[in-house]
Amino acid sequence: MATEGGGKEMNEIKTQFTTREGLYKLLPHSEYSRPNRVPFNSQGSNPVRVSFVNLNDQSGNGDRLCFNVGRELYFYIYKGVRKAADLSKPIDKRIYKGTQPTCHDFNHLTATAESVSLLVGFSAGQVQLIDPIKKETSKLFNEERLIDKSRVTCVKWVPGSESLFLVAHSSGNMYLYNVEHTCGTTAPHYQLLKQGESFAVHTCKSKSTRNPLLKWTVGEGALNEFAFSPDGKFLACVSQDGFLRVFNFDSVELHGTMKSYFGGLLCVCWSPDGKYIVTGGEDDLVTVWSFLDCRVIARGHGHKSWVSVVAFDPYTTSVEESDPMEFSGSDEDFQDLLHFGRDRANSTQSRLSKRNSTDSRPVSVTYRFGSVGQDTQLCLWDLTEDILFPHQPLSRARTHTNVMNATSPPAGSNGNSVTTPGNSVPPPLPRSNSLPHSAVSSAGSKSSVMDGAIASGVSKFATLSLHDRKERHHEKDHKRNHSMGHISSKSSDKLNLVTKAKTDPAKTLGTSLCPRMEDVPLLEPLICKKIAHERLTVLVFLEDCIVTACQEGFICTWARPGKVVSFNP
Repeated sequence: MATEGGGKEMNEIKTQFTTREGLYKLLPHSEYSRPNRVPFNSQGSNPVRVSFVNLNDQSGNGDRLCFNVGRELYFYIYKGVRKAADLSKPIDKRIYKGTQPTCHDFNHLTATAESVSLLVGFSAGQVQLIDPIKKETSKLFNEERLIDKSRVTCVKWVPGSESLFLVAHSSGNMYLYNVEHTCGTTAPHYQLLKQGESFAVHTCKSKSTRNPLLKWTVGEGALNEFAFSPDGKFLACVSQDGFLRVFNFDSVELHGTMKSYFGGLLCVCWSPDGKYIVTGGEDDLVTVWSFLDCRVIARGHGHKSWVSVVAFDPYTTSVEESDPMEFSGSDEDFQDLLHFGRDRANSTQSRLSKRNSTDSRPVSVTYRFGSVGQDTQLCLWDLTEDILFPHQPLSRARTHTNVMNATSPPAGSNGNSVTTPGNSVPPPLPRSNSLPHSAVSSAGSKSSVMDGAIASGVSKFATLSLHDRKERHHEKDHKRNHSMGHISSKSSDKLNLVTKAKTDPAKTLGTSLCPRMEDVPLLEPLICKKIAHERLTVLVFLEDCIVTACQEGFICTWARPGKVVSFNP
């Protein structure tokens, strides 16, 4: 055992922490768990997950939460920072035999005080549609496991739809369902709709319409999580093969890809304006990827084990100009979007988009995101101007003005916006620092000016440090003209595609798919705190609090600065 002093301090679980906004405080009375409050023995069990919905009822207390612990599923009124949790009165409780709930999602579009549609995915592959207010079970999908026998890893309603939902499995397949259709009594027959490097989409071939409407096969190994962009048009998927793949959901086109430093990617989220994607995974890193430029713009190192959840905090993400409050908007204006992150974009977000892309850029943009991991730690990160717009004349990095023009079109031409003369790249950069957007023969001429700007400017920014790990891999310089397939003439110019064979990590390291550690800025966390005994599996940012949960089945509420109310000591 650790003696009094040094060792004990390190393992102490934090109940509060301070950032520039002020003090965040754990509210012990607002802890949700199984009614007996006994820690759940989580060995071999599926991760505890939490879903929220707001019923917009007149009482002002419309928040509801659902969470799974082992074989059990609970549905409670969520009182947040306002009142103590009453665990003796779950609105609904279910115990399953032979299979365990793994994930769930509410339909925010159809939720009312009288009825709510909740999808629940299971370890044996089924998906159940239940109404925990009416206490009804309306439908069971993939009941006979004829569609997929593997564990459901992620289930979400398609944004803006009352009936369509998407289900991912550990088989690496995703299926699009319609709640109105049946699953049929025989295994589905499929017809190829579209195929690209590392993915294929099939339609279900049958005389009458049945589920699944579409079958997506993505990458290799389990598809661990997916997330819809705020406008619902794009789908980001992360897989056990270590790849982030971003698709146009309606046209089924691959928009871009990214590879983890090593190991599988486990989690993914979008910034509130849809411009950036953050992933986390088995490389213990958080990786920030630009949607417009299809490239890694930063990595964050703070976790000591796998990163299980990443999430943006839309309430602390700020755009400051003449009116610093502009981004907060009115409560009604985008309550749903900010509470639950997946609803369609609104005017507040479009203001953020317009401000982000003005050439003069008189604005100060900071994105806040968080991550939790198997190391039981919560990290908070700020993504600041110096990373987002490294060409700004900060300090002495003036030579790099206009390296990345944020207004460059997202179409295949965006490689052309990075044609600053090569002599502005500092000479010490390694030759193989990065491939630009198209990994084809023109690569040499567009050599990564962006990385040069970052490398020369990064030491001046307080929140960053360049990573010089001893264990860095010294692979041979990557051949610039290595073969990469094309999915379609329309979009191939900027896609970095994986080959069908298993991708050798040594071949992607040092390319724009997976830049070397020294070639992109390394973020340091604002805070990194141990907040649980068991691995953390949930991180949700709400307006007046942050919600975390660990594998023991305890759902914790952290009041934001100034939001603590009197019932808490």
